[in-house]
Amino acid sequence: MKVLFIGDIVGRPGRDVIKTALPGLKEKHGLEFVIANAENSAGGSGITPSISEELFGYGVDVLTSGDHIWKKKEVVDIMARDNRVLRPANYPDGSPGSGFCVFRSNKSRIGVINIVGRVFMNTLLCPFNVSKKCVNEIKEKADIIIVDVHAEATSEKVALGWFLDGKVSAVIGTHTHIQTADEKILPKGTAYITDAGMTGPYDSVIGRRKECVLERFITQLPVKFEMAEGDVMLCGVVIDIDEKSGKARSIERVQHKGSA
Repeated sequence: MKVLFIGDIVGRPGRDVIKTALPGLKEKHGLEFVIANAENSAGGSGITPSISEELFGYGVDVLTSGDHIWKKKEVVDIMARDNRVLRPANYPDGSPGSGFCVFRSNKSRIGVINIVGRVFMNTLLCPFNVSKKCVNEIKEKADIIIVDVHAEATSEKVALGWFLDGKVSAVIGTHTHIQTADEKILPKGTAYITDAGMTGPYDSVIGRRKECVLERFITQLPVKFEMAEGDVMLCGVVIDIDEKSGKARSIERVQHKGSA
């Protein structure tokens, strides 16, 4: 079974490239399930109900998120009615929505878990303990388990990959918006990459107009970070998984250029 994981979608440019590129990617790779991190899909920060429906309409099956999930207050409405939009599982008990769920494709039951890191980020519940708890809760219900680890520190993501090796089908890092070249199959059969990359405008600084970011770095004054445009690309990974064993056969980086 082949699963596409799409790296952080940034604003309308990111959504537009999914609209144009996803049908061809599905055909080329024989994709059966698509997961995308969408926490920056609304103007570069947050997600709204209309945008979630837009992305589902383009062929995405599940949306994960991260530390920006609460930037748009309307997201609470999504959490109340649609389990296809996940927030990190290690937010405190009582937070709206869920951090994991099991979905059905034509062939398999696919568990998706969303975890956020703690190093250089807001301190939440332990990602190691929470991810283990989530896996234990769904392992009998899912043939395949994919984990989105939304974290800043590469060391934390690498450590979570080793921690979950053999327990899940894939551990995919998100958040830094820069695709890494360390994709691999870990010894016990878990596919891993430190960061899937960004889906959005690359004539930018991680999706924002480079002039605005440069001004902030140079002057240290408050500057509004506006969305960039142009040089649009979809980044992610295609994972081939044995649905009987739940182990990954391969993981391949994807970089698909879109229209400006």
